[in-house]
Amino acid sequence: MPIGPAQPATLPEPLLRIVEARHHDPFAVLGHHRGEDGNAIVRAFLPKAERVRINSAGIELERISGTDLFVWEGAAEKIKSHYQLSWYDKQGNLHTHYDPYTFPPQIGDFDLHLFGEGRHWHAYRFLGAHERTVDGIPGYQFAVWAPSASRVSVVGDFNRWDGRIHPMRIRGGSGVWELFIPDLSAGGLYKFEVRDQAGNAAVKIDPYASAFQERPDNAGILQPAVEFAWNDNDWMEQRIKFNWQQSPMSVYEVHLGSWQRDADGAFLNYRSLAEKLADYCAEMGFSHIELLPITEHPLDASWGYQATGYFAPTARFGSPEDFRWFVNHLHNCGIGILLDWVPAHFPRDTVALARYDGTALYEHADPRQGEHKDWGTLIFNFGRHEVKNFLLSSALYWLNEFHIDGLRVDAVASMLYLDYSRNEGEWIPNKYGGNENLDAVDFLRQLNTVSHEQHPGTLMIAEESTSWPQVSRPTYLGGLGFSMKWNMGWMHDTLSYMEKDPIYRHYHHDLLTFGLLYAFTENFVLPFSHDEVVHGKRSMLDKMPGDGWQKFASLRLLYSFMFTYPGKKLLFQGCEFGQGGEWNFDAEADWYLLERPQHQGIRKIVADLNQLYRSLPALHEIDFDSSGFEWIDCHDSSQSVLSYLRKSTDGKQIVACAFNFTPVPRENYRIGVPKPGFYREAINSDAELYGGSNVGNRGGVQSEPIDWMGRPHSIPMALPPLAGIVMVLDDSNDNTVLPVESTDELTGEPTEEIVNQPIAEKTTHEKTSPDTAEPKETTPNKTQKQAPDTEVT
Repeated sequence: MPIGPAQPATLPEPLLRIVEARHHDPFAVLGHHRGEDGNAIVRAFLPKAERVRINSAGIELERISGTDLFVWEGAAEKIKSHYQLSWYDKQGNLHTHYDPYTFPPQIGDFDLHLFGEGRHWHAYRFLGAHERTVDGIPGYQFAVWAPSASRVSVVGDFNRWDGRIHPMRIRGGSGVWELFIPDLSAGGLYKFEVRDQAGNAAVKIDPYASAFQERPDNAGILQPAVEFAWNDNDWMEQRIKFNWQQSPMSVYEVHLGSWQRDADGAFLNYRSLAEKLADYCAEMGFSHIELLPITEHPLDASWGYQATGYFAPTARFGSPEDFRWFVNHLHNCGIGILLDWVPAHFPRDTVALARYDGTALYEHADPRQGEHKDWGTLIFNFGRHEVKNFLLSSALYWLNEFHIDGLRVDAVASMLYLDYSRNEGEWIPNKYGGNENLDAVDFLRQLNTVSHEQHPGTLMIAEESTSWPQVSRPTYLGGLGFSMKWNMGWMHDTLSYMEKDPIYRHYHHDLLTFGLLYAFTENFVLPFSHDEVVHGKRSMLDKMPGDGWQKFASLRLLYSFMFTYPGKKLLFQGCEFGQGGEWNFDAEADWYLLERPQHQGIRKIVADLNQLYRSLPALHEIDFDSSGFEWIDCHDSSQSVLSYLRKSTDGKQIVACAFNFTPVPRENYRIGVPKPGFYREAINSDAELYGGSNVGNRGGVQSEPIDWMGRPHSIPMALPPLAGIVMVLDDSNDNTVLPVESTDELTGEPTEEIVNQPIAEKTTHEKTSPDTAEPKETTPNKTQKQAPDTEVT
């Protein structure tokens, strides 16, 4: 980098360090000072200036020979506290601005103290770049943490990216550098030039920037003070009272860059996406949207999981103001918003966090702690207060500034274990000799505690795939404090079972039943996420075995099983209509498939399952406790049939669910039920409406006083091929409490206990069964027939 004219040998060392851009404290030299004789001394370093004057005093500064330093000395009363410098460049252009080196520090000592202790939850309010007015003079305040730097400067399009012009001041031992630059306006571009202790200068992005250029450019963009007019007060107030444990929660996972695009393949804006997503979720019955990471990131192929801007919504889809509009609109349409958030690791991009001040600042210095070899990324140093503060502030920023309803925390397992994906000798044990990352555990507990305290009603969800105990239990009970956790075990076992040919499924019946042994140890979300439809794993539809008809039938069966199983629901875009190919982040979902009836059938049953799930308390009120679930029969492996009950909190609503995982119809398949009455067929995944063969129960079945499976009543059902049936006990005037023999909720074995259960109330769901017509004759051979309008890729 050029450093100006050759310097005279007699230049004092402090001035020499200024012109060579290596002074640690530019405020000690530049700006307005008092000399020993009481006179004022004004110094300015302006590399492109030909002549410099102080406007208010009409004084011209003199150039120090051979340098770009200008100085004036004279009577103190001639100089105001803040003054404007006017200067001409070599092209004769006039420049006028206030001298930034006359302004005092703007960050309070208490803020710096809290930041150093890792307890400043809103560090984003003073770090980064912020519009400020100081002593009546508008400008922008810049601050960055770089404790090992020898010099830090603000560079941007306002100073020709010249690191000599705006060097910053260090704030004591805090490691924070700051500078107020007057006269700047919104829209300007900026970065920081950081000089390490060896004298090497690197241009870095602002870790706390609230907006960036769209990739491949990466400069921060100066933002005006936020004046967005939120009108989602009703939503925010209701969220505080929201009892998510007993409420339906069906999440639609979305990657904004590939959900829908313009006709020419370009990204849609946040506002357009909000309108389309709100309409679609209302039509489909989803309660929440979960966005794959929208924190700024340089590489599309990372899907957002390698972030460089932890405080900035990606510019791919618009501005921060646009994203506020996105959230506000969805809230006003009754849709909650969750964000994927990635505190586990960050990319090695040299322009971003990696070795930010020439040292391992945000990461560990030792690669056995600081590198994630699987992903080629760096791991945050959770034991460093300022790093924890960075991440905590990021989480609270999204919850506070954008009204986000919750965070899904990515890759929690990789945070919890020091030996995660490492061989012996590639990791360092903790102080007790164990493999637990104690710093990460403390961070996660603090993250959840502070998030819930600061923003009651928000949801913190862990993507955690191990058996770490009490992930979703309160911190005061020794847990990590998450609201919920993804049930990765259930997802893997269920998909493994469904991928097997039906003829072999009876050997693997335990894959479906094992999950109930731990189903209530955590607050679980059942996820069919983006991770399951990429990298050769195939689409949900293509995972299903058999011919085209069987694939669609199996997918309808799978979703019926999911929506009646204990736990909140999550489904990735495209899965809800049976996309044929794997997810492609670089193109929109295959919406054209909805022109085909079989794909419409998948979408229709997902919408109906969402409606049923939301309308039947028995399907959502007791997701996290065994009292809401009871096996009817978990032992019929020979026929690959499962059946169970779901119950409401008051015990009055009874829902019986039965699933046939083979293509063989089961006529007069009898299941025991706890109460007499008419069991209405609320969902039949084999209904013709969904593309099935229409084997069913003609709207429902009247129970019979025949003991079966330890229960005094039973119903003979028609179980369609590769299908799920959901039966709801209709209203009865008989409120007699009947004794029924109980079964163990986990094993399905009869017990000696006699329990009293009230008669079921009528459900509020008024949809009638699609199978009220005479069922078609269906044989195992017919179920092998390929549907003529089906295309499976």
